[in-house]
Amino acid sequence: MKQPFTFLLSIMLSGLLCQSTYAQTPVQHHLTLEEVIMVAREQSPDALAARHRYRGSYWQHRSFQAGYLPGLRLDATLPDLFRNIQPVTLQDGTDVYVRRSQASSSANLSLNQRIGLTGGQVFLSTGLERIDLFLESGDRTSYLSTPVNIGFTQPIFSYNPYKWERKIEPLRFEEARKRYIEDLETISLRANNLFFDLLLAQINIEINTLNLNNNDTLYQISKGRFSLGRIAENELLQMELNVLNSEAQLEQSRIDYEAALFRFRSYLGIENVDNVQLVIPEDRHDMFIEVEAALVQARQNRSDILAFERQQIEAESEVSRAKSETRFNANLFAVYGLTQTADRFSDVYVDPLDQQQLRVGVQIPIVDWGVGKGKVRMAESNRELVHTNMQQAMIDFEQEVFLRVMEFNMLERQLLIAAKADTIAEKRYEVSRQRYLIGRIDILELNIALEEKDRAKQRYLAALRNYWRGYYEMRRLTLYDFREDSPITLNFNEI
Repeated sequence: MKQPFTFLLSIMLSGLLCQSTYAQTPVQHHLTLEEVIMVAREQSPDALAARHRYRGSYWQHRSFQAGYLPGLRLDATLPDLFRNIQPVTLQDGTDVYVRRSQASSSANLSLNQRIGLTGGQVFLSTGLERIDLFLESGDRTSYLSTPVNIGFTQPIFSYNPYKWERKIEPLRFEEARKRYIEDLETISLRANNLFFDLLLAQINIEINTLNLNNNDTLYQISKGRFSLGRIAENELLQMELNVLNSEAQLEQSRIDYEAALFRFRSYLGIENVDNVQLVIPEDRHDMFIEVEAALVQARQNRSDILAFERQQIEAESEVSRAKSETRFNANLFAVYGLTQTADRFSDVYVDPLDQQQLRVGVQIPIVDWGVGKGKVRMAESNRELVHTNMQQAMIDFEQEVFLRVMEFNMLERQLLIAAKADTIAEKRYEVSRQRYLIGRIDILELNIALEEKDRAKQRYLAALRNYWRGYYEMRRLTLYDFREDSPITLNFNEI
């Protein structure tokens, strides 16, 4: 199995893959599969997009947490000046228009705190207002102070958004963390595919170059044998046709290589690299994964499981909201504070007077012609739909894991078979070529051996591609590295 690796690697390191359009010698960069995946996870467009999506989720979660901390706020108007004509009612009940000039200023400092358990709010505030009247008889100034105001507002029997938010948001953030890891594993999988796309195109150039050289050598030998009358003209023509076909295949493989190289460099963001040489991965992960172990890890680690739970809670929240709108609701608002007014600032905080306010608002639906009941039924139906979809999604999820594990466990055997077939086909072609040179077989048998050699090489590379694709697919599906026997984690503080 090592022989095809040695053969292909020696070809890769000695051949030039493409002609450079620059006058200077092209710079070659030898990249392994791990290096390609590392670059893709760091600077590919998908990696940058995934990073920004996670950062958005992170700051959304920070905003949610900050919403339950005390908030200090200053509201001020400095100043509000107007000059106009307004109607004024006199003591005898008549209205006259009076020209007024006035400036007002105010400042209010408030401290607010949510109460997530009950859905209410408490607040503490202090404020000061000043009014300046510009009269013909002289200016007049007055002050109104509110040294302290303590109050709270509390809905009774109403829908409590804070209660549901405290259940949903932590799940949403943890889901975002796991989804970011999944995005990186998806990037690894795509980088693996691009790596082998380019590697296959690279090897095809080497194969077709070697075939062209071999066919050209055989054609020259055949011309000598034809001149001696040892072969028929149709065999010579077939050999010439082989040379032309090899030239056409080589040109097409160069076009395919350029296209694969463009996609590869574009995705990895290495446009300044003139030439890329990929190294065939020779190491093996040599693993057999139990289906139940993979399912356990997938249920524990995948973001889909958290998404199912979050969607179920969101549906329950909508049911609670719809039910609260159809029953008796009340809102309690209470304030106690101190206040004082004066014409001079030095007197506005002297002997303040107390003030109280208590307000209870009620909402009682009497007749809504079934609107509220319909909303409840819709919310309950949506909850059942979410539950049904979740159950089906879990079945599909587990089925996908099961099939991927079964497929993965057969990949190594398929790779071994493909490697052995590649070695045999290579030897068979060499034997056929030697036999053709001594006239023991005709050109048809040689062509068959050549085609089988090329197909075996391509099947081997396809098996190698599937082998590593399966490995990164299992990482993505379970967020578990069975090679290291540990969950896949990230240092989110560095993001």
